[in-house]
Amino acid sequence: MQFILIAHDRPASLTLRKQVRPDHLAYLTAIAASIVFGGPMLDEQGNPCGSMIVYEAADRAAAEALIAADPYTTAGLFGSTTLNPFRTVVRDGVVTA
Repeated sequence: MQFILIAHDRPASLTLRKQVRPDHLAYLTAIAASIVFGGPMLDEQGNPCGSMIVYEAADRAAAEALIAADPYTTAGLFGSTTLNPFRTVVRDGVVTA
């Protein structure tokens, strides 16, 4: 089952994001089999201001565990998060029903 995380960074947290980013990327590499796609959300100046990740997980609790272990989460980067069930319909230009 897929779940989409929308996470908004706390205000004035760009320095923290940059500091934690190497650990975050290492974590994503370690759990890559559980990630459908994702990346940073950007502000009007092109700076990261949040994250969007679609996870493949057995259930909501498993997706929440993946999020809880992310260095961005443990560092307190996110000011708000939402997690919802998700279904990919279009990927790489291919539409699936």
